[in-house]
Amino acid sequence: MIVITGVAGFIGSVLLGRLNADGINDVIIVDDFSKAEKSKNIEEKKFIAKIHRTDFFQWFDRHYQEVDFVLHIGARTDTTEFDFTVFEVLNIAYSKQIWLRCAQHGIPLIYASSAATYGLGEYGYKDDHAIVEKLKPLNPYGISKNEFDKWALKQPTSPPFWAGLKFFNVYGPNEFHKGRMASVIFHAFNQINLTGKVQLFRSHKPEFKDGEQLRDFVYVKDLTNVISFLMEQRPTSGLYNIGTGKARTFLDLAKATFSAMDKEVVIEFIDTPEDIREKYQYFTQADMSKLIAAGYSHEFTSLEKGVEDYVKKYLLPKKYY
Repeated sequence: MIVITGVAGFIGSVLLGRLNADGINDVIIVDDFSKAEKSKNIEEKKFIAKIHRTDFFQWFDRHYQEVDFVLHIGARTDTTEFDFTVFEVLNIAYSKQIWLRCAQHGIPLIYASSAATYGLGEYGYKDDHAIVEKLKPLNPYGISKNEFDKWALKQPTSPPFWAGLKFFNVYGPNEFHKGRMASVIFHAFNQINLTGKVQLFRSHKPEFKDGEQLRDFVYVKDLTNVISFLMEQRPTSGLYNIGTGKARTFLDLAKATFSAMDKEVVIEFIDTPEDIREKYQYFTQADMSKLIAAGYSHEFTSLEKGVEDYVKKYLLPKKYY
């Protein structure tokens, strides 16, 4: 039996769909399930029980002997939320309870960390445990993820296998509910539909031209490939980056979206808002050497192919994965 937390959300629901596609239906799903707009993410998917997140530990303490693996994807991910107590409850304390139970009962655990832990990249983007204590995340969300990583690395007891996955800029189906926190591809698609153009932030650094700020955009289906690999192979436990290892510009992203929609490219540049300008990242790129050294050999989806798949199979027909 596999447990997935955060299953009504973007990544969690795609992961459940991937397990189902692999013939795995013996799944316990955990979330708060109160938001109607997220319910379509799990419609028609297969699982054996649905448990509210506040009831999960009571259930876990009764049924741990039946659990083979925990995929802890649930988290508060709003980077614009500045009340750290929200993250302390959901991203730190809740995750600690899962870790301690998995360690006590010998259950493997994969949990969602984040590339937001790297801050402005002062120490690079390498999933090296030696730099975790030095990292300077830019917001309470990133801080909460890094605080849990730091805590996990210090624990005297751990699950028999564990991996904390530092997701970079993830995009793909099932993010309709995310609002302003949805991917740039999602917002570009909607802008093009509404106005026929895309607005991108102007560069405020002379070394970058407008629209040439860089991000490591990773397709959500690639995440499920990595998680499947880690579940099966169980390499050395630790933190792992999940990106493509190839940074691409926002101009590339916008052009790929126009192409997938068969529309003429029309791009307008606007000033980066002053309240985020000083903390705006101009470059992120995952160092993927640790995962590759662990034996992962699948190619990551190119930005162009990923955007085309997302737009044509999901956004245009308004379908879910």
